[in-house]
Amino acid sequence: MDTMESFVKKISVFFILITSGAAFAQGTLAEYKKAIALDSLFRDKVINSPSSFHWLENGLLWYVNNTSKGKEYLWVSPSAETQKECFDHVALAKLLSETFDKEIDADQIDITELEFDADMDEVKFIFDKKKVSYRPSSNTLTIIDANPRDRDRNRGYWGSRFDETTNPPVMSPDSTMTAFIKNSNLYIKNNETEEETRLSYDGAPGFYYSSYIKWSPDGKKIMAYKVRPGDDRKIYFVESSPADQFQPKLQSRDYLKPGDELPFKSPQLFLVDPKKHIPIPTDEFSHQFGLNRIDWREDSRAFSFEFNQRGHQAYKVIEVDALTGNLKVLVNETSDTFIDYSSKKYRYDVADGKEIIWTSERDGWNHIYLYDGKTGQVKKQLTKGEWVVRQVVHVDEENREVYFTASGVDKDQDPYFIHYFKVGFDGKNLTRFTVENANHEVTFSEDFAYYVDRYSRVDASPVTLLKSSKNGKAIMQLQKADHSALQKEGWIAPEVFTTKGRDGITDIWGIIIRPTSFDPNKTYPVIEYIYAGPHSSFVPKDFRAYYWSMSSLAELGFIVVQIDGMGTSNRSKAFHDICWQNLKDGGFPDRKIWIKEAAKKYPYMDADKVGIFGTSAGGQNAAAALVFNSDFYDVAVSSCGCHDNRMDKIWWNEQFMGYPIGPHYAASSNVENADRMGGNLMLILGEVDDNVDPASTMQFANALIKANKDFELVTIPGMGHSSGGDFGERKRKDFFVKHLMGVDPPSWEAIYGQKTN
Repeated sequence: MDTMESFVKKISVFFILITSGAAFAQGTLAEYKKAIALDSLFRDKVINSPSSFHWLENGLLWYVNNTSKGKEYLWVSPSAETQKECFDHVALAKLLSETFDKEIDADQIDITELEFDADMDEVKFIFDKKKVSYRPSSNTLTIIDANPRDRDRNRGYWGSRFDETTNPPVMSPDSTMTAFIKNSNLYIKNNETEEETRLSYDGAPGFYYSSYIKWSPDGKKIMAYKVRPGDDRKIYFVESSPADQFQPKLQSRDYLKPGDELPFKSPQLFLVDPKKHIPIPTDEFSHQFGLNRIDWREDSRAFSFEFNQRGHQAYKVIEVDALTGNLKVLVNETSDTFIDYSSKKYRYDVADGKEIIWTSERDGWNHIYLYDGKTGQVKKQLTKGEWVVRQVVHVDEENREVYFTASGVDKDQDPYFIHYFKVGFDGKNLTRFTVENANHEVTFSEDFAYYVDRYSRVDASPVTLLKSSKNGKAIMQLQKADHSALQKEGWIAPEVFTTKGRDGITDIWGIIIRPTSFDPNKTYPVIEYIYAGPHSSFVPKDFRAYYWSMSSLAELGFIVVQIDGMGTSNRSKAFHDICWQNLKDGGFPDRKIWIKEAAKKYPYMDADKVGIFGTSAGGQNAAAALVFNSDFYDVAVSSCGCHDNRMDKIWWNEQFMGYPIGPHYAASSNVENADRMGGNLMLILGEVDDNVDPASTMQFANALIKANKDFELVTIPGMGHSSGGDFGERKRKDFFVKHLMGVDPPSWEAIYGQKTN
C-alpha cells in the first residue's frame, strides 16, 4: 500500500469514527463487562449433550448426561433398546452424605472412574479421592481404598534426551539368561551359573550399545542397537518470581533445534547359542531423523523397524532376517516435499507381518493401502478418491476389514466433517456408519456390533444416537441437545462462510462470530484468530456455546473470524504442500480473499480495519501478518510465537521447513524481515515458556528496535507457553479496542473492580 493510499484509508476510518456518534459507540464499559461475563453467562446453558461414552464387556453402555437439574448417570442395553439410570441417585446421594459427612445433592453427584461388574450389581468409583463400592440391590456403600493411587498423567517433557543407558537388565523369555550392557557393550549372563559372556566388542563411549535390548520370542536371538549421541542443546530462562523463594531461578530444558546433530542408531543382531554377532549394514537408514518401532516378529524369523529420513522426504519399514541379517525394505514411502509422518502415518501388521496396512498420500490424497509383508509390494489400494482418510480406527483381521474416519466424501458437505466407514482388505464393500450433514464422533462397542454416534455443527447442537453396525440404522435416540437457554442469553450461532481461494478453484472454509448485541446498521472492525500450523486444520466444526477469546472479543464490538487457508492439513496433498519450506505464507493469500468476500456480502464488516491474533505457531502467523501482509492487516497481537523457525523445536519445524537449513528459513523469518513490519503490534511472552524458546520473541523485539519500529512487549512472570492468561487477555482486548476502534479502553478498575489487600 503506498503512502497516499494509507493516508486516505486512515482518514476514512477517522471520519467513520467521529460521525458514527455515541449511539454506535463500541468498546464501552458495558460491553467490556458483558465480554468478561460471557463465559459464565453461557456456561451450562446447553443440556442433554453428553460427551463421553463407555462400553462394557457385557455389551452394555454407560454415560453421564447433563440435564437441566444436573448430572444423570445412565446405562443402555442395545439388545433390549432400553435406557435407564445406573442407580437410584437419591439413595446414593444419601449414602454418600452419611459416609462422608457432607451434604450431597442427588442431581450433582460427582463420581469418576466408574467400574461395573458383569451383572451390574456393583459399581465402583472414585469419590472425594477415595475408591468406593456401591451395591444398588442392597443399597450399601463401602470405602474399599482410602488412598487410591492417582493415575500417572505425567507424560514427561517432549524435549528430554532419551536416556539410552539406564534401562535394567533384560531377562530372556524362558528366564534362563539375562542380557545387559557393561562398558558400552552387550553381555549375557547364565542365571543359574552366573557366568557372563561378552557378545559385542565394537561398543565405545562415543558409539555405545543402548540398554534397550530386545530378545526374540524364542530366546535364541537378541536385537541390540548402538547409539552415537547427538548434540546436547539446551534452552535457558530465568523464573523471576518463584513461589518458594525470594531469589530468581535459572531453568534449563533439553531442546534440539533445526540443524542440530541427532543421535544415530545402528541395530545389531546376535545369535545367542553360537554367540555370533551379525552386523547390520546401515546403507538403507544412514541419514536418520529417527529409528523407532523396533519389534520382533512373533515367530522370531525377523525384527522390523521404521526409518524416518532427515528432511522427511523418505520413510521406510525395514525387516531384518534373524539368521542372516539381510535387510528387506517392505515399505518405501517418498515425497518431493514432505511426508506427514507426525499426523497421517499409520501402520498395522496383519498376521505377524504377512500383510501390512499402510496410509499414504502418494496419489495426492491420504488413503489406505494393503502391502504384501513378504515381498513389500502393494497388493491393493483400499480407499481411493478426492477425499482424505483422517484416521484408522480399527483393523479387524478375522473379517479382513479396516474401520476408519474420512473427510470430503460428500461434495455437498463441509469437506472437514469427519465421517466413519469400513472397507474390506480387497478394497470392496465400502460401508458408511454416518451420513448426517454434521461432524461426527463415534464410539464403538468392544465387539463393534453397535456404536454411539454423536454429531453436531457450529450452528446445530448435538444429537446422540445409538446405532447398529450391521446396517448403520439408528436403534434409539439417546439424547438431543437443547440450547434454548443459551439463545435466551442472546447467543448467536457462528456462520459458516466459504469462498474460492487464491487459485479461484479451491473452497476456503471459515466461520464468522458476531456479538450478542449485533446490529447490521453498525460497522464492525474484523479480527481474525489464526493458527496456521500445517499439522492439522483448526476452524471449529462442532457445536460450542463459547469460543473462548473469539466470543469475548466479538462482544466488544468486533466481527471475529477463523479460517483454514492453504498450507493447513486435512485436504489434498497439493493444498497442504503450500506450507513446504514456506511457513511465512500462512495461507494469507486465501485469508485476505476470504475476508474481502465476506465483507462484500456483509457491508457491516469493515475490511479496511482488520486485526489478527494467535498463539505459538499462531503467534508466528499473527506477527507475519504485519511483517509480510501489512497491506491488509492493521493490528496484531502475537503470543509466544516462534518468529524464526531455526529457533524452535527440531521435530515440528524440520517436518515442514525441511533439512538442510537453507535460505528459505531466513525468508520465512519475522526476525530477518522485521524492517518490513507495518501496523500496530503487541508481543506477549511467557517468561518460562519451554515449548517455544522465549529468546525467539526477544530476538524479534531486538530486530524491531534496530529497525526503529514501534511495538508493545508484554512479558508475564512465571508463565509458560500460553496466550498470556487473564493479564494477556486484558492487554489484547485493550490493544484491539484502541487501535481498531480508536477508543481509549475503560480503566481496569472500572471493568474488573478494584482489588484490595
